Amino acid sequence: MTEARLSERTLLEIADHEGVVLEAYLDSVGVWTWGIGVTDDSGHKVGRYVDNPSTLERALEVYEWLLRTKYQPDVLAAFKGIALKEHQLAAALSFHWNTGAIREAHWVQLFCKGDVAGARKAIMNWSTPREIIGRRKCERDLFFDGRWSSDGDVLVYQVRKPGYQPVKPKPMDLRLAVRGALERAA
Repeated sequence: MTEARLSERTLLEIADHEGVVLEAYLDSVGVWTWGIGVTDDSGHKVGRYVDNPSTLERALEVYEWLLRTKYQPDVLAAFKGIALKEHQLAAALSFHWNTGAIREAHWVQLFCKGDVAGARKAIMNWSTPREIIGRRKCERDLFFDGRWSSDGDVLVYQVRKPGYQPVKPKPMDLRLAVRGALERAA
């Protein structure tokens, strides 16, 4: 069985759900976050980016590294013995990046047992908070139907202070930058 590899489409898909903020900000529940949804829980300390914006290249480098070294091994272990297609790996990585719960997710267990219909329904049990429902539907449609939702344009935000909230999103085509990050990691 060939190991699934990160692709440009995969990185863009997840980044499209997350957005990019090059300076640390407080997320909707007050957790310091940076880059493409990176928090301290990932093992990369984001406090260094408070009032200290990074480059896009650095944000993509850390993002790719975390996906490859921390999140992808968990996803592959959860689907042990199943050769995931590119779109399935992308959807499962997006889910795990957002929830950190790929190993506990009932939908994964159902899929591994061959209950595709049950898994398709159960992925939507992970729809809290309410603003995550759109993302979860995209992950479902990608995993089960191969429907990608990203076109390469990702919203890049500024940080408004003193509240450290992301504001003024502008779409940016990240295809070349993501391709560069993958090439540097190879």
